[in-house]
Amino acid sequence: MKKTIFEGSCVALVTPFTDDGINYDKLEELIEWHIKEGTDAILICGTTGEASTMPDKEHMEVIDFAVRKIAGRVHMMAGTGSNDTKHAVELSKYAESVGVDSILSVTPYYNKTTQEGLYQHFKTIANSIKIPVVLYNVPSRTNLNINPDTLKRLSAIPNIVAVKECNLNQVAETRLLCGDDLIIYSGEDGNVIPLMALGGKGVISVIANIIPSDMHKMVSLFLEGNLKESSKIQISIANLVNALFCEVNPIPVKAAMNQMGMNVGQCRMPLVEISDKGLKILQAALIEYGLI
Repeated sequence: MKKTIFEGSCVALVTPFTDDGINYDKLEELIEWHIKEGTDAILICGTTGEASTMPDKEHMEVIDFAVRKIAGRVHMMAGTGSNDTKHAVELSKYAESVGVDSILSVTPYYNKTTQEGLYQHFKTIANSIKIPVVLYNVPSRTNLNINPDTLKRLSAIPNIVAVKECNLNQVAETRLLCGDDLIIYSGEDGNVIPLMALGGKGVISVIANIIPSDMHKMVSLFLEGNLKESSKIQISIANLVNALFCEVNPIPVKAAMNQMGMNVGQCRMPLVEISDKGLKILQAALIEYGLI
């Protein structure tokens, strides 16, 4: 049985950019807001944090800054994935050295590998560090799925403790094969409660960037056994979830935060500003939910 690293809502935090770097004052402000609002864990430099457009030096500086500002008050996870195993090891070892609680490692993309390659990739990363490793399975982005039998093999590695799962079709099979040897977190904001009904422990969330308290409450209610009330929240956020994915993440969520007055800046190229059509969809959902 693997120890649960956190239960609840983990925000996949956006990275506030300036024209020439990171807005560290805003990043600290966001961290403090999330802790105040009840966010259970914070993921830094994930997909939503646009780590793919950060040079290593900047990536490492953001991780180090977040460790110092979070200061152990909530669980901190850092995205250190790469499609280059050696590079992923280097980032993961750095994250461990500055005090990160766990790392999130995405499946290799573009230079797609086999299931055996996935096993060896993640095994190499896990063996290079002692802190917990969370696998990130997001075939819609990587065009590569970690099959349940591969997850079973990986779950035998002591510090591979969890998977952020975006392929909901295989959650039941993964639970059957892995049991409590692999924690499952939802990677889809629209299907948190269904995944938790199959034994998941929470969500690594995009929408928590704008409604952290509601996401914490939804997951907490489920964990307390209140399926009725947690399901009400899951249903109530449906339109907002759809709006946040009307264009490629994190374009809409950053636009939403700016609409709400958070001033987190724009996405980095090749991501561009939200389209007029997308902005109308987003604004309608924000108004409906009472956020603007």
